[in-house]
Amino acid sequence: MKVKQVQAVSIPYPFEAYGHIIAPLSEADGGGYMITFPDLPGCMSDGDTLDEVLANGRDAFNSWIAAQVDMGRPVPEPTKYNEEGKPVKFVQRLPRSLHTSLQARAKAEGVSMNTLVLTLLAEGLGRHEAGAGAKTLKKAA
Repeated sequence: MKVKQVQAVSIPYPFEAYGHIIAPLSEADGGGYMITFPDLPGCMSDGDTLDEVLANGRDAFNSWIAAQVDMGRPVPEPTKYNEEGKPVKFVQRLPRSLHTSLQARAKAEGVSMNTLVLTLLAEGLGRHEAGAGAKTLKKAA
């Protein structure tokens, strides 16, 4: 098998402009984490730690962009979730008991309630998506 050398290219959009999803991998899949880029089909990597998966993700991103350019394919623009690409506001009503629990946990952890809720949502979504992926693999087998 012959391996083609792809030249480094000028990247039209920075790594940080693209959304990415980091999800934990099951022990059956080797553990660690997986990173994917919804705007860049097939661009993914993994790593044992969060730092490693981000570093490997950056390398996969650079390689994916270089391969697209080498093949003469367009590089998709990063999705912007509002005009400025800034975080969007999300409002949700909660039962008082849940609000009280969140306040107590945020105080105990020394973080704002916004930070705590964002972290819990991201962790829950990652677990959910990892579980959905495992179910898809089981159906395919």
